[in-house]
Order: sequence, then C-alpha cells, then structure tokens
Amino acid sequence: MRLVVLGGGESGVGTAILGKKKGYDVFVSDFGKIKESYKEVLNHNGIAWEEEMHTESLILNADVVMKSPGIPEKSPIVKKLFEKGVKVISEIEFAAPYTKAITIGITGSNGKTTTTMLTYHLLKSAGLNVGLGGNIGKSFAWQVADNDFDSYVLELSSFQLDGIINYKPHIAILTNISPDHLDRYDYKYENYINSKFRITMNQTEEDYLIYDAEDEAITNWLKNNTTKATLIPFSLNQVFTEGAYIKDNKIEVKMMNHEEFSMETETIALEGKHNMKNAMAATSVAKLMQIRNATIRESLSNFQGVEHRLEKVLKIQNVQYINDSKATNVNASFFALDSVTTPTVWIVGGVDKGNDYNELMSLVNEKVKGIICLGVDNKKIIEAFGNVVDVMVEVDNMPDAVRMAQRMTEKGDTVLLSPACASFDLFENYEDRGKQFKQAVYNL
Repeated sequence: MRLVVLGGGESGVGTAILGKKKGYDVFVSDFGKIKESYKEVLNHNGIAWEEEMHTESLILNADVVMKSPGIPEKSPIVKKLFEKGVKVISEIEFAAPYTKAITIGITGSNGKTTTTMLTYHLLKSAGLNVGLGGNIGKSFAWQVADNDFDSYVLELSSFQLDGIINYKPHIAILTNISPDHLDRYDYKYENYINSKFRITMNQTEEDYLIYDAEDEAITNWLKNNTTKATLIPFSLNQVFTEGAYIKDNKIEVKMMNHEEFSMETETIALEGKHNMKNAMAATSVAKLMQIRNATIRESLSNFQGVEHRLEKVLKIQNVQYINDSKATNVNASFFALDSVTTPTVWIVGGVDKGNDYNELMSLVNEKVKGIICLGVDNKKIIEAFGNVVDVMVEVDNMPDAVRMAQRMTEKGDTVLLSPACASFDLFENYEDRGKQFKQAVYNL
C-alpha cells in the first residue's frame, strides 16, 4: 500500500513515521520548504521526500493520501487526486485505527486550545496515562507510533474534521461556532458549521457531545439535525437536570450516575465569562472520566492558562499589556474586549478571513480609546471604526505598534493585542506575532 503525505510539517512527518511502522510505502511531498529537523527525522527513518514541488507521477499513484490541514482542497494536486478517486484523509483519520485509546475531540471557533489544555491538565493531574495532540503539541500519529497512551485529548480544527471518514471521539466538545475560515468554505457560513459538526457524525449512543447551549449556530443545527451521541450542554444562564451551569457564583455539573460537582467561580484560575464555559466543558469530561471532585477543584484552581490567549505580559507605569495574538477571528476579539475593564488601546489587523466588524461596535464604543492597525491591508478596519475612536494609526511592524500604543495610553489603561485576523501578512504565525509583541513590550 502506497501512502503519500502532502505537507512535511508536524502532522505530515508524524503520519509518515506511523505509516512506515505499519508497512506502507511512504512518500512525503511539500510544496514549500521542510524544516531541517523534520528532514533529519525522515532520512533517519528511510522515508523518501521532496520539497518545493509536487511530482505528480510520485503522488497520483497513491492508495491513500494524508493531506496536512493547511493545504486547501482547491489546490491543484488535491483536485487531481479527487478526480482520480484517491482517498484523501486527515492525520486523525489515518492514525485513529492504530490505537485502542479513548479520544476526546475538541473543536470550536474559539476556546478550543484553552479547553484542550485544561482538559489535558485535569486528566493528567488525576494520574491518567494521557496524550495531547491534534492541532496542538506533538502529532497524534507520531504519538500513536511511539507511545501507548490510554486516552488522548485532541484539539481538532475544521480542516482536520473535513478529512475524516470513520473517526469518532468517545467524548466530543463543541465550544462555540462563529464565522471563521470562510475563505476555505466558499464564503458560506453553513458549510463551516457543517464542517464543525463532523466531530459527532460517527458517534453512537455510547458517546458524548458536550456543547454550548447558548450558541445560536450550535442550537440551530441540533434542532434541525440529529446525532446519536448523549448530549451534555453547558451554559452561563440556563440550568439543567443534566449538564453544566453557573448558579449563585458556582459552577455546577450534574450527570446521570455521577456525583454532582460544585465549585466557586472565584476560586478558578482562569478569568472571564468565556473561560467559565471552557472550565464547564473540561469539567464535564473529567466527570465522564470518573475523576474525583477534589482533584478537579485543585486542577481548576492551579491551571496556568495558554500562551498568546489573553496573556498578561507586563504592567508598565500602571498600563497592562495583554497578548491575545491567538485571536484570529472577530469572535475571539469580542471575548478579549469583553474581558477588559479599563480604557483600551487595541492593536488589530492582519489577513482578513471575511470578517464582519459590526459585532464589535458596541464594545469598541464603550472601551477602546485608540486603534493601531497592524496589517498590510487595513481598509475594512478603518471603514468600520474610523469614526468611532478618537485616534487611529497604521503601522507595519510590531515594535512601532507597541511604541505607538505606549504614547497613546495613560495610567490605568490597557494595551490589547487581539488582531481578529490571521498573521501571515507580516508574521510566520500567531505565535511569532505574540512573541514579537512580548519582546517589544519587554523592550519599552
């Protein structure tokens, strides 16, 4: 059996290693450059590879192709594979049959990284033999090849879910859905929503779907479609006989055949309403995995949070600098602006993915004193907020953005990097953008 891997990054190299171990004839092809460290791994494992090209004669003869999530289905080589009827799948679909481990799959437009990290922290702190993978950390396939975990917590993007056929998580979490990546979904929101719900398409009555009961896109889909999974809702405002909710400033989790869980919200390490939702989702998993209440409480109170997600960097002259570089869509920036309580200078911009900034208008009106546009094309941001804030400037690098923000602030203000856009115009990725922001703050 010939396995061709498109993309020589973390998921691609991990898939190649697992494929080789399982007896496939493996070939890795990357249209860009492959990192030196990955080339060494491929060479060490005797896996053939190419970079900066796709040689059709070596790709179209595949029995199965694992496509890295960053490669669009519209790319010429993928179209040709579809035309030939070659099976094109994601890393998750390829690796899942080779492990007996339980998987917990977590998706959503926002909050999925925090929820994934928190869920992993809860299970690991309870002594479970658990791996962390998917869209975060070490490749799931690589871990299946090298480790023997009993369970995995997997962060799953819509692109990874697009490439599944039979994969099902035992426990799925859908944190929320808001317009994102619409450029990959023909600018149709319903296509993106359906993509997210692929997480539950193969689930059975023995599986669970944990979801935000206040999210309009999720609740509408559930009204009009069916899943066999047992539904476990969470909400800030509704109360359930089975599910997670907040009542009298306490998180409450109730489930059939499980001891009830309760914890004061103020003792949870994470802050903000959206993080209470993330905590409810992760706690629901912990209850299903039979973790003791005392362990859950301790883990929720000592969790450190996620880098580049509402990360408090420094306070300089009583101005708080916050790194929310992971906010690559409008909904994520909504949570960020909602969580700040002082006058804010907002650094925003990057590669627009079909953003509608109107959702942010009331928060910008209320909280934002100045906007710094950090992108190659800032037209939509200027059109949306040019008449709303007193000061708006454009810059094309992070040190200038941070220095300009410092000039615009006074004691008690906040400087918030929450771009609402992808980073690829000026930065390698959102991590690079966040690191440059932090460095520029340290240099003030």
